[in-house]
Amino acid sequence: MAAAVCGGLVATLTACASEDPDAGTNGVGKLSAAKIETKSRKAAEQADAVRLSGDVISQGRTYSLEMRLKRDDGGTGKVSSKGGSTFELLRTGKDLYLKADTDFWAKQEKGGGEPSESDVDAARKLQNKYVKVPHGDPAYQQFSGFTDMSVMLDGLLTLNGKRATGERGTVRGTKTIRVVAGKGGGGIVDVSLMGTPYPLRVERGGQAGVLQLEDWNKDFDLEPPEKNEIVDYGKSISAD
Repeated sequence: MAAAVCGGLVATLTACASEDPDAGTNGVGKLSAAKIETKSRKAAEQADAVRLSGDVISQGRTYSLEMRLKRDDGGTGKVSSKGGSTFELLRTGKDLYLKADTDFWAKQEKGGGEPSESDVDAARKLQNKYVKVPHGDPAYQQFSGFTDMSVMLDGLLTLNGKRATGERGTVRGTKTIRVVAGKGGGGIVDVSLMGTPYPLRVERGGQAGVLQLEDWNKDFDLEPPEKNEIVDYGKSISAD
């Protein structure tokens, strides 16, 4: 009896050991880290839309992002700077609109210094309104980058250092395979093992933020604000 039980157990373990971990997947888990990265980048470059959420550290500032982007049309979403302000961005074509809280506009009134009571009162008139950012304004280049799908993905998906295949896991219920660059210091990307091999999670090199990428190729409405939602700031806009 004991022999029969042991024999059955051995057979079961042998069967489990021989199961293909890539069965039912898109097969990229069988590839080298470099090839997984290439397929993932190509999938991202061919996508028309994506949602980004998470933190990005740039030039010493930490930004929390919640953005939806289209390849050619622009994007929309919210950006919060740590210890700073929260603002919303909407870009349709080349037209960029900014909606910010009272704190943001009060600081612009004061040129970045401590705002006075009159500055705050003036800023309240802009709260919940969109301001169209002039193309020549120094803020246009900085803010518009958050709404540019190509710019954002190029920055997020850049890895540095020797590539290696990391652990398998899941991102929001989807099976993934990890590509690790520079032993993690050069960035980490979790690539989908189901369907198109999109990048689903990114740890930027140098501990410069972690973001989730989802809703690949999922279309969404992107329209300019109504005229009654737009006000003229009347001066140059600068980042806080």
